[in-house]
Amino acid sequence: MKHKILIVEDESSIRSLLRVSFKNSDYIVIEASSGEEGIEKARREKPSVAILDVMLPGIDGFMVCEALRKEYPHMGMIMLTARSQDTDKILGLKLGADDYVIKPFNPTELVLRVQALLRRMDDGKNKDDAIIENGFFKIDTKAHIVYKKDVVIDMTPKEYLLMKMFMENPGKAFTRDELLDLVWGWDFVGDTKIVDVNIRRLRRKIEDDASNPNFIETVWGVGYRWKKS
Repeated sequence: MKHKILIVEDESSIRSLLRVSFKNSDYIVIEASSGEEGIEKARREKPSVAILDVMLPGIDGFMVCEALRKEYPHMGMIMLTARSQDTDKILGLKLGADDYVIKPFNPTELVLRVQALLRRMDDGKNKDDAIIENGFFKIDTKAHIVYKKDVVIDMTPKEYLLMKMFMENPGKAFTRDELLDLVWGWDFVGDTKIVDVNIRRLRRKIEDDASNPNFIETVWGVGYRWKKS
């Protein structure tokens, strides 16, 4: 089945360029020129990945990202931004984006980013059908669902992959670079701050007190590990 890609971008020239690039790579392309239209088409078409320009007429890309992430925790999201400030990148990641690309960009690179994101999103579904259990937590890797005390926890694709990585390796300390390679892929162009942002977001979902974590431990000077019970 072909994947649907939603492109939310108000510049028609960029939409046209991306439409050609993704159609040539055998994707179904849905387009929107505003944030409101993007949300409406996401709800109707249920794309695998949404590509969101930050600067949109009406509601901006950050607001679209936040709204879609609440409704569709497993939808992949990539932000397009002409800004290079860390604060803009971090805000997008906090709101649930999986990746970001700074304008101007090579459309082939964006297609490759989407392909890598889809591979990682499908990894848990296609590689095995095991149930991973650790303490209060259980992961159904076939259904791509995480449970805490039998209650489903909604997670973004990156949060799910981090959780799976930790629970498969209790007690192992991962460096930020290792997590970046394993979860975002070796071809990810960015810095390790994206790891810290996603760890903070994951802790808010699984910890009783995110400021005093009991499951995902910080290993000072190294990175993070899942506490071995």
